[in-house]
Formats: sequence, C-alpha cells, structure tokens
Amino acid sequence: MSPRKKAGEEAAPEEELSIEETFARLEEVLAHIEEGECSLEETFQYYEKGMKLVKACHDKIDRVEKQIQVLGGEGEES
Repeated sequence: MSPRKKAGEEAAPEEELSIEETFARLEEVLAHIEEGECSLEETFQYYEKGMKLVKACHDKIDRVEKQIQVLGGEGEES
C-alpha cells in the first residue's frame, strides 16, 4: 500500500490552490472519512480539514461571482 498523508498534511495552503484543486482535495478528504478506517481523532482532523476546504471553495466562488458582476456591470453602462 502507498503511504497515506495524515489529515493535517497538505502540499500548499488552500489559498494557493485553484478551485479545481481545492475541490479535488475536498474529495480526497471525504474519501478518507467515508472509508471508516480512521480513528475518531483522525476523522475529526479530516472533518476540520474538509471544513477549511469548503470555506476556501466558497471564498473562491464568491470572488469569481463578484468579478462576473463587475464585468457585467461594465457592459451595461455602455
């Protein structure tokens, strides 16, 4: 078996990841939780990491929505 990363180990902070990379990491966290082979403490660590990733996804989507609104507003003023 390949060595697993612990719940808190990540290559880059959530802020540096693209939306797609953030969703991919979230899917990995969910897979670990759904396997049910982790201790309660590890599951809680994965849950915390997942919540951070969800927040990062939400923040990234909000930024994109604001950019779209700005661009849409610029087009209407012409």
